[in-house]
Amino acid sequence: MDKIRLDKWLWAARFYKTRSLAAHEIGAGRIQINDQVVAKPAREVSVGDHVRVRKTGLDIEVEIRAISGVRGPAPQAALLYRETPDSIAARERAAEQRRLAPEPAQDLTAGRPTKRDRRLIDQMRGR
Repeated sequence: MDKIRLDKWLWAARFYKTRSLAAHEIGAGRIQINDQVVAKPAREVSVGDHVRVRKTGLDIEVEIRAISGVRGPAPQAALLYRETPDSIAARERAAEQRRLAPEPAQDLTAGRPTKRDRRLIDQMRGR
């Protein structure tokens, strides 16, 4: 087996939980092969292709190292691809930014407004 459908490879490499979810993401234009947007899940990929997967605001760029149509355990799935150094660095930067981001709840000092506070706010706004 030297080529496989893109949706099946993404599923086997554990980028998506189901093939239908992988096909949906391909149809939405969130997957690129060799810097070209893929429109159909039936697009075939082979060893050496560069795949860019956009997930949750982060691009994961990998090179296909092996082909498999069977979904196996995560350590085995990780052998199917090699992530590029730029992608690893971007992922680590994003994780560090999330870790250093301030907690949104810390801005709230007095908690939620009470019914009386809401009435005063509405009164000030002219409602």
